[in-house]
Amino acid sequence: MSAPPPPCDWQTTRREVKERGSYLLETGVWSDCRFIVGTEPNQQVLEGHKLFLAMASPVFEAMFYGGMAEKDPIAILDVQPDAFKALLEYIYTDKINLTSFDQACELCYGAKKYMLPHLVEECTKYLWSDLFPKNACRAYEFAKLFEEPVLMDKCLQIIRNQTQEVLSESSFDDAEISTIITIFEQEILNITSELDLFNALTRYAARHNHSTGAKVPRLEGNSSIDGAVPRYPTIRDALVKIRFLTLSPQQFAEGPAASNLLTQQEKFSILMNISSPSTAVQMPDGFSSAASRRRRNSGSSNNEILFKQGYLMDTSRTSMISFPNQPGSSSMSGMNGNGEPMPKQYCNRQLLRITECMNTSVLDCAVTFTCDKNICVHGIQVPSQILVDVEDRQQQSISNSTYSELLYAHLLDADGSRLTYTHFTSRVKYRSLIDISFNRPFYIQKAKVYKVGVVLNKIGWYPIGTYTEMSSSNGMIFTFGNGQLGDSVRDGLIRSIIYSIPPANQSTTTSSVPGNRDGSL
Repeated sequence: MSAPPPPCDWQTTRREVKERGSYLLETGVWSDCRFIVGTEPNQQVLEGHKLFLAMASPVFEAMFYGGMAEKDPIAILDVQPDAFKALLEYIYTDKINLTSFDQACELCYGAKKYMLPHLVEECTKYLWSDLFPKNACRAYEFAKLFEEPVLMDKCLQIIRNQTQEVLSESSFDDAEISTIITIFEQEILNITSELDLFNALTRYAARHNHSTGAKVPRLEGNSSIDGAVPRYPTIRDALVKIRFLTLSPQQFAEGPAASNLLTQQEKFSILMNISSPSTAVQMPDGFSSAASRRRRNSGSSNNEILFKQGYLMDTSRTSMISFPNQPGSSSMSGMNGNGEPMPKQYCNRQLLRITECMNTSVLDCAVTFTCDKNICVHGIQVPSQILVDVEDRQQQSISNSTYSELLYAHLLDADGSRLTYTHFTSRVKYRSLIDISFNRPFYIQKAKVYKVGVVLNKIGWYPIGTYTEMSSSNGMIFTFGNGQLGDSVRDGLIRSIIYSIPPANQSTTTSSVPGNRDGSL
């Protein structure tokens, strides 16, 4: 059923664009698209205007006017109706009305999905300001899932500084076991003794096994045959992080020794090691052998701690910028010690062969890498689409045709936390190489594992490469890892890493000109 016709002069009483946008959103006048949002029983049908949506979001632009065109109505099952309404309100009126932590999480997810970076920033700032022990665990999981490293660190700071409050909250019992393990791995925790952690884990185990007497699922050791990584973490993986050797024999006997989280043999071995450091009895396999208490926060501010860890906080954009902790180097603005731009270099991966791959919806490619020297990463180089039909290729040679590319690229650390990223939207030539610059350069450390990735949102054919494991550039060695098992195109779109050499390394390297700088494949 279509909306009733509006009054013929409704525009004259609304002076600003946001007022007119609000009227269109509320009444549905002239709407030309529909969305089925959420899942039953809370599913709703919402109306929109393609032009308004495409003006705000490159994803909506591709959806309505590009190769990603979808049939009406469009199903959006992974966003809750209230969050999608708030997203539409922002698009139509620039209004951001954040009222709760949960709502901000939901809205931030939608904003990331539809590439609305300003809305992401506002949601993140709200989450930052609304952090307390009661939601620190959930906020950490949200930040980790959506690659917000600054928010992750802020959550961990609260967990370290107010550990006892975090452990006592019911939200701790609802956290993922991987979050519990992360907490138990921290060197700094504000606890009275390791019994605080053990008692919290006992409560957690009881909640997730419905009975304090139920057997707790655990792995037999921390690794399986041939060193394979366990398929999923268990309560035992958190238990082995507890520093039982910091307890007295009486504390252990009256607490952990009376629990069913440990086997009789484990209880005996731990108690022997507590009672006599020189005992011949070994600690149970995988258990912490640390005999020192965890440190408490010395009182340094969050910014001071981040500074010491090699990060520079940019509070205006709620982001984290890394910089080298070495004399004469500047923060990662891409400048050298004299304030001059550092020349960009290209580590071109050694290409073995190329195949063609059709992107039918979203193509996600990534590759891990290490470098044997400290460098500053500026971005990556990826190939553009190719035309496979003979007629298309002939037309390309005549017109040198272009298309509108739409992609997302990022740099992650070994834990999967996002270090820097960018959204790229631009017209590019077919059969060319595209330089993708991150929002800000990022200083990485030698021999550490990082990952670069790209998510392509345009339907079409792409040339997927197969490469050698190692590539050299300016006297430095880059070692690239493989993609996910069973996916042969996982890393095939990352052609080069764009980087610069920090001043401390420049004396040991020679300048070179990267190949294929004419933009050709």
